[in-house]
Amino acid sequence: MEIRMPDGAQTARGQRPTERISQHQPHHQSHQPPRHPKTPTARRASLLVTLVLGGLTALPPISMDGYLPALPEVTRSLNSPAATVQLTLTACLAGMALGQIVIGPMSDRWGRRRPLLLGMVAYVVATAICALAPSTELLIGFRLLQGLAGAAGIVIARAVVRDLYDGTEMARFFSTLMLISGVAPVIAPLLGGQVLRVTDWRGIFVVLSVVGTLLTVVVWKWLHETLPPEKRHSGGVGEALRTMRGLLADRVFTGYMLAGGLAFAALFAYVSASPFVVQEIYGASPQMFSLLFGVNSIGLIAVGQINGRVLVGRVDMNKALAFGLSVITLAALALLLMTSGVFGQVGLLPVAAALFVLMSAMGLAMPNTNTQALMRTPHAAGSASALIGTSSFLIGAVASPLVGIAGDRTAVPMAVVQVVCALGSMACFLGLVRPWRR
Repeated sequence: MEIRMPDGAQTARGQRPTERISQHQPHHQSHQPPRHPKTPTARRASLLVTLVLGGLTALPPISMDGYLPALPEVTRSLNSPAATVQLTLTACLAGMALGQIVIGPMSDRWGRRRPLLLGMVAYVVATAICALAPSTELLIGFRLLQGLAGAAGIVIARAVVRDLYDGTEMARFFSTLMLISGVAPVIAPLLGGQVLRVTDWRGIFVVLSVVGTLLTVVVWKWLHETLPPEKRHSGGVGEALRTMRGLLADRVFTGYMLAGGLAFAALFAYVSASPFVVQEIYGASPQMFSLLFGVNSIGLIAVGQINGRVLVGRVDMNKALAFGLSVITLAALALLLMTSGVFGQVGLLPVAAALFVLMSAMGLAMPNTNTQALMRTPHAAGSASALIGTSSFLIGAVASPLVGIAGDRTAVPMAVVQVVCALGSMACFLGLVRPWRR
């Protein structure tokens, strides 16, 4: 009989976070790479894990953002309205959300490696099928399958980080992952725009299937198992549901989870609406859109690195998180005022500046919500990662079609969704986490 489940059950009934972390500390210490590795081999191993996990974390933005410059072309090619085509993004998000809620507990039971490889293979197949979709309805269905399979990389990468790191080291590693995965939004739209020069939107899915195949091979060859058998859960679906119920009963964990999910929804409102806002409303070319999107992604990367290399360990993570959420809220309010005509007719430059500020502040919100939530859940990292990812993607999936509800000639719905999500994120952080008590 395994001894881990009674410990997890005790935690789910309210064991204090400090007790949970200290109780499992030997596991993390035994698997945490040394802070100052003395040999080149240790340095290479640490760098290799970082690159592999970064690739897994980058897969969703590659899948989403490489396709963004083609959205207007898809509406013309498949003769569908903009709101319907945006459902291809929603379907992929919904698939990633549902997939994580299944694959996360699976990785707690069977380890990280097997579910990850299975998901990656399925992702490659589903992405290749997307390139053959003859209608918007079928493309939406295939994007759902792509999201379901791609969820493995997202949820298991976070769980592996929790297996290997703790505390401020985990926060720094998440910021490093943001640097690697942040390159993907810079490269993906540029790549998508260049692919559109030589082929149509279907060629983008061919490129994505090749990228998925290469990452699958890298995972198979170099990512070793990080959850040993004695740390795994032996229960079935019922036990997984009880574990998740115990996690959701933790008010502070739920507060961080919802704050991060709503902040992500504000970001994704921009992701899904920006091709139409920048290209259709302000008349920018696909290449100009890709450039602006890349600049915004650089801002997110830069702030994420400032968070990981400068703020973590010197500034309380709750204070950094509160500042980031405040900046996101102010930027969203500024966008609403500009797009609704309060300041008269504004051009692309002030709107792009506000979007840059909003995106950059995500570098404070996203790594710190993930870190604070996962530090409370060493006994069920896979299930906790699944809940974090599922809530983010489900909220994002709801927000995505709302940005196009008034058509592709106004940016007001995008700004309204961002304001609502930003205010909701701040309310969850203040009302549930209650950082002034911590």
